[in-house]
Amino acid sequence: MLDKISALLTEVLGPEGPLIAMGVLGVFFIIMTLPMFLARKEDPFDRLAGSNVVKNPQDKKAPEKASLRQKQTGPNLDKFAAYLEPQDQKEFSDRRLKLIQAGYRAKSAVRTYYFMQMVLGLGGLALGALYTFTIGGTADLKWTMIQTFGPGFAGYYGPNYWVEKRREKRKAEILDSFPDALDLMLVCIEAGQSLDQAILRIAKEIAPSSPALSEEFTIVSNEMRAGKERPEVLRDMSERCDIQDISAFATVMIQSATFGTSLGEALRVYAAEMRDKRVTRAEEKANTLPTKMTLCTMMFTVPPLLIIMVGPSVYSIYTQMVLR
Repeated sequence: MLDKISALLTEVLGPEGPLIAMGVLGVFFIIMTLPMFLARKEDPFDRLAGSNVVKNPQDKKAPEKASLRQKQTGPNLDKFAAYLEPQDQKEFSDRRLKLIQAGYRAKSAVRTYYFMQMVLGLGGLALGALYTFTIGGTADLKWTMIQTFGPGFAGYYGPNYWVEKRREKRKAEILDSFPDALDLMLVCIEAGQSLDQAILRIAKEIAPSSPALSEEFTIVSNEMRAGKERPEVLRDMSERCDIQDISAFATVMIQSATFGTSLGEALRVYAAEMRDKRVTRAEEKANTLPTKMTLCTMMFTVPPLLIIMVGPSVYSIYTQMVLR
């Protein structure tokens, strides 16, 4: 089918027909996105912000607007929120949860994510079309489509790859520091502090070594001080971290409070288990080293050794054959 289309375009537009068609299609996609930015519905919060003005009694000339939203850093994309954010609530919630798990907690993180997808996708498509029209032109339609649309696909899926890598890195950081945090929590509990005080102390103490885990415990402390129920706070923490050990920790804390068992004893047993699991993970990584080193030895040691040992003999045989 592609060959028939290529032959038809070549017959109608000449030898450069497929390239012209690709360029026109790319320009058409770019033009289709322009109405999304031109039309904008007024945000109800903007109307409320315009009507809620607080005057400074000391300075009557300079009114001060009440801050209704937390100030966000980066580009202001509020007026494009209706087009950049998914309209499906489930899709929006899933994307926001993944961004939170990657460490992006700003309210505008979702629309910034989709904005970067659109910009990188269109930018990659423009670069691919420019390369095809300038130095990469070829008569093969399949290769032309690959080099034209390939950068666009790479740019579109680039933000998703970045977020997933950030999620995995953050989860690894939290998992490595969690046993130390449990030991510190056990010390605080046995010293007579409450769980709220212990969590706040842990958040301050482990900030230099594990900022991600410190941030999670800070959020837990703030939510509990705001009056949120402790079981719900712990479940939200396990959902944000998306780590099985954190979920098990939340379950242990909830069951200890429900059945009235000793919190210190439960923490002692669970902290010992977490230390054992960390040692097990370290041993698993150490056991994979011989296999990796064997592969490296075969690739970087055996070929030079063969060249050193066999090379002179091969050269001597080659010289004798030439002289004869």
